[in-house]
Amino acid sequence: MRNIFLITLSIIVAACSSLPPSVTINLGSNTATPANTAAPQNTASPASTVAPTSAATPQATPPSARPNIIFILADDMASTDLEVMPKLKSLVTDQGVSFNNYLVNISLCCPSRVATLRGQYANNSKIFGNGTPDNGGFERVYELGLEKSTAAVWLQNAGYRTMLAGKYLNGYPGKAGVNYVPPGWTEWYSAVRGNAYNEFGYTLNENGKMVQYGSKAEEYGTDVYAKKTVQLIQTSVKEGKPFFAYVAVYAPHTPATAAPRHEKLFADVKLPRPPSFNEDDMSDKPAHLQRSNKLTDKQIANMEEEYRKRLQSLQAVDDAVETIVNALKETNQLNNTYIFFASDNGYHFGQHRLTAGKQQPYEEDIRLPLIVRGPGVPKGKTVDHLSGNIDLASTWIELAGAKADIALDGRSLVPLLKNNPPSTKDWRQCFLIQRGDDGDEDSSQPQPTATPRPAVGGGRLGAGSNPDFAGLRTTKYTYVEYETGEKELYDLAKDPYQLNNIAKSANAELLKELSTRLAEMMKCAGEECRRVDGVAFVNQ
Repeated sequence: MRNIFLITLSIIVAACSSLPPSVTINLGSNTATPANTAAPQNTASPASTVAPTSAATPQATPPSARPNIIFILADDMASTDLEVMPKLKSLVTDQGVSFNNYLVNISLCCPSRVATLRGQYANNSKIFGNGTPDNGGFERVYELGLEKSTAAVWLQNAGYRTMLAGKYLNGYPGKAGVNYVPPGWTEWYSAVRGNAYNEFGYTLNENGKMVQYGSKAEEYGTDVYAKKTVQLIQTSVKEGKPFFAYVAVYAPHTPATAAPRHEKLFADVKLPRPPSFNEDDMSDKPAHLQRSNKLTDKQIANMEEEYRKRLQSLQAVDDAVETIVNALKETNQLNNTYIFFASDNGYHFGQHRLTAGKQQPYEEDIRLPLIVRGPGVPKGKTVDHLSGNIDLASTWIELAGAKADIALDGRSLVPLLKNNPPSTKDWRQCFLIQRGDDGDEDSSQPQPTATPRPAVGGGRLGAGSNPDFAGLRTTKYTYVEYETGEKELYDLAKDPYQLNNIAKSANAELLKELSTRLAEMMKCAGEECRRVDGVAFVNQ
């Protein structure tokens, strides 16, 4: 059976088809086979209903006729990790569309999740970080009242039964209190005590009631969230209501705790070593990277252990996908349900001498998996159009026939989920990438000492932090301006591993055009963002 599993994994999944060919994974000599085991139902009382925060929007289409939407969100998952998820491949990737250029505005948990739920760049949500008092985290979101206008609220107002199971925003519940359920969620299952990243020993707020989970195998977090999703499907079908499930697993985020059934997998796995791994020549990189030393054998060994645990933890996510798909089949809802699978940000492992982490402007951090299957979605297709986390809210409300009450910066991806999508020339031509945080949750090397300076995009550069930046990812280039005045420019067609920074040698007109467009993107909002990002570049 294990040989069959390895053969399956040797076939590169469609979603990873755009990755440089030298990025490979040695799966090692594992002896266990992942089990398809969902967690038994917790003994908590039935879910209560949270009332919508605003009046429902009148709809011409009856709710029961609308498609269901399930969004499965991994935490810190890189695109290459898709290779170890065969159930996801067969049940979602092979049945739908993979986005080869799906990006995040900020490669960090809280800003990314806010961008997803509100369809806005950080410049407009004002959420740049995970937890600094004035820069991000749940406390800031709560203080600004951003939860009153999210995809959950808009879908609930349109007649959808909505559910969040798993991770919400960093710092939740904070001063809101452990019983707090944010607006828009009919069912709510999010951790308020313990460390849910450990997958055991946590307490969930289950619709305002505290339910503690211990160390039993059936209390493993990812399995519990899958079970909650199955319950939502069953309840919604009985009530004749469409549903929106936001299933936010903690895997493969550190410490990447595997389900007991998967602890012996990938024993001999090797960390991928693309050409950018432990890069030899850093002289063209920004100063904070030039100061870094080459990675030591100990650092590489530590990353390899973390990488092994990440792959183990993702096996339960793969099982969860199968559990959810089976529940849809059993309730006759599979053909009326859109399944979205994505990550909140990417993750680097040794590229450019960086130890494990995120928040950098490089492909490993900003380009993520996004896979979609559903009614009318062509099977086994890929699209190269620039897309991002700010697009999901627009997509969901179009599919649901809902309406947003704020200006959305993103584009609906619905045209790309059809057999004849528009040309890439008639789509977005650039996407805004940023770092505006003070370095929390970034363990990457190096860790320079710096004097705080005003940030690009509203953040702060603190001691021990990398500099903030703003940049553009276009169809051909990655262009970055740091708060230090330094710049990076990479021709992704010629240099996919971003080894050669051509900012000092590139055509002056190209640099001027990119800088001007970046300034426009930093100021745009709503429809103006979609106008600015759609203008073709003269010098590309």
